Amino acid sequence: MDAAQQEATARARELQRSWYGEPLGALFRRLIDDLGLNQARLAAVLGLSAPMLSQLMSGQRAKIGNPAVVQRVQALQELAVQVADGSVSAAEATDRMDEVKKSQGGSVLTATGQVSTGSGGPTVRRVVREIQSLLRSVAAAGDIIDAADSLAPAHPELAEFLRVYGAGRTADAVAHYESHQN
Repeated sequence: MDAAQQEATARARELQRSWYGEPLGALFRRLIDDLGLNQARLAAVLGLSAPMLSQLMSGQRAKIGNPAVVQRVQALQELAVQVADGSVSAAEATDRMDEVKKSQGGSVLTATGQVSTGSGGPTVRRVVREIQSLLRSVAAAGDIIDAADSLAPAHPELAEFLRVYGAGRTADAVAHYESHQN
């Protein structure tokens, strides 16, 4: 790999970190380990070709272009947490991965605009992750902070929103989201 390719790969991984919270190679390897998958099975569940998954993992490509795939990644991250804490068995995880594979993506908000809390519906964490992904697909964390700083004098609540969701930790964004419901 020449210097230009190394620089492009490093830039792609930095963009992935700003958009997805970490380079996709690390995220996908963790899902593979946590859910007992191989790369081919992960690609199939996500709805990606094996070469595309490889390009995303290696930093040859920076962005997941299909929002439905981003939502499937988020669903698998949530599933991995549930498997790790023992609330979902390996057999249930396999069934859920089949459901994730069939999902078409789309908004996690219901028709009324409220977050569904029933089983199978989106969680607050998933809604927060969707907001974070959207913001991070538009701008890097540093640019979002700069925008927040510019807005802060006239619009402090909007500035806080940008900081929390655009550059903050998911746990902090979940707390913010929950504190602003009703």
